[in-house]
Amino acid sequence: MIEIIEHLGTRYAEVIRSNLRVDKTKFFSPPESSFQFGLLAHKAGYQELPHYHQEFERNVKDLQQMFVVQSGVVGVQLFDDNGKLLKEVILNAGDSIVLIHGAHAIRVIEDMQCISVKQGPFLGDSFDKIAIKVKDD
Repeated sequence: MIEIIEHLGTRYAEVIRSNLRVDKTKFFSPPESSFQFGLLAHKAGYQELPHYHQEFERNVKDLQQMFVVQSGVVGVQLFDDNGKLLKEVILNAGDSIVLIHGAHAIRVIEDMQCISVKQGPFLGDSFDKIAIKVKDD
C-alpha cells in the first residue's frame, strides 16, 4: 500500500502517493514509532466524539519528519549512515513522505510548496541540522 524504503534492515522512509485510497482509517506506522501517521477515511455522516489526547511524558530520541507536497515537484534524496545516496524519491502534488532514518536533502524540480511536520521543540538550524559529507560510490 505504501512505498517502504529500507537499507540493510533499517527503514529510511515511507512514501504515500496521492492516489492511495483506503476504505477506513488506517495508520501505517508501527504502534511503537515516535511518529504516527496514516490516512483518515470515513463515510459521510460519521462524527467523531469530542476528545483530547492523553498527556504523558514521552522519551523521543529520533526526529522524524513528514513532507506533504501541496504543489510542484520535489526530489527527496535519502542517504545511508555513511553519506552514500541510497535513492531519490520524486514527489508530486498530493504525495507525502515520512523521513525516518538517515540524512536527507531536497532538490526542487518545479516550484513547490510542502507542509512539513516534525517533533518539537525546534532549537534552531545550528542545533537541529547536522551537515554530512556525501560519498560517491
